[in-house]
Amino acid sequence: MREPDDTAEDTQATWLHETDVADRSWAFVDSTTDIFTHIRPDGEMAYVTNTEEMLGRTTKEFLETPLEEFIHSEDKERAVECFESALAGTAPMTVELRFRHGDGHWIWIESSASPIPSEYDLDGVVTVTREVTERKRRERKLKETQAELKRSNEQLRRQNRRLDRFASVVSHDFRSPLSVATGRLRQAREEHDSESLDAMVEPVDRMARMIDELRTLTMSQRRDVKTTPVAIATRAEAAWAMTETGDSELRVRIDPDREYEADLGLLDHIFENLFRNAIVHNETPVTVTVGSLAERQGFYVADDGTGIPSERVETVLEYGYSTADEGTGDGLTIVSEFIEAQGWELAITGAVDGGARFEIRTD
Repeated sequence: MREPDDTAEDTQATWLHETDVADRSWAFVDSTTDIFTHIRPDGEMAYVTNTEEMLGRTTKEFLETPLEEFIHSEDKERAVECFESALAGTAPMTVELRFRHGDGHWIWIESSASPIPSEYDLDGVVTVTREVTERKRRERKLKETQAELKRSNEQLRRQNRRLDRFASVVSHDFRSPLSVATGRLRQAREEHDSESLDAMVEPVDRMARMIDELRTLTMSQRRDVKTTPVAIATRAEAAWAMTETGDSELRVRIDPDREYEADLGLLDHIFENLFRNAIVHNETPVTVTVGSLAERQGFYVADDGTGIPSERVETVLEYGYSTADEGTGDGLTIVSEFIEAQGWELAITGAVDGGARFEIRTD
């Protein structure tokens, strides 16, 4: 193994030992891009190292021009305070200032001022200055980002409070007449043997669940869903029966025994809104297909209608967006919310038959 070569370190150590302190000090000063200055007690600039690279001004110009002419008016008071504190012999002070560059624009500099020790035959203050423009730019950007985040969070809190109030009003105002309808339906079924009355039970119960789910969705804990193994094929067929589908047709191409961990009520909402979307946004009857995804876990709902233009794919999930006269524009947004609430992912693509295809990815 090759022994370490200590020659370079020995040479440097010898130089430091044999070289005069002043020469060593100048060597250190010359090796940095920082600016060193000596300012006398009356504020006169006695000495300064190279200023052209950082400040765009010659050393001669720097020495012959009062320093305050280069400093931003809003920063002059802080500069004087820093100088006077250092001159008084207190601890070294650091100040950040805006300085006018030689080409006219402002840059940020950071100057540290220290009193010269009494054992030296000099009086006044020595300063070390470096440019910090880029750092100040990053700090400003960070503050702007934090302020924007704060505004966004406050806006989100206001929206959540409005949603909570809305859910409370809807829950209260809908539940009372629904309770009356439920009681009347129960009484009518006891008095009359009618298939039509029996068929009303599931829709009425479904409305009650919808009220509860709406409140669950809009409250702060709306993502805390309760999942259970659910047969997708069965739920798709049940949701189709609950939707006004006219002459449209449902095809379920998924194993009847295939189950996913899902919230039953939210899953029903997903299917019902996707089915309703396919019916409402196509002028003629469509065929809606529910099937399994081929390359990953999940299922899809597709139709053979006119589809969604590529430039509108991003906007269809926004609240209030609808191309149908009778649409509220909330159906697909609710679908997206309910899918996300269960930890799933929604992707919108084109169907093989040219219509719209909604992929619900569960992995």
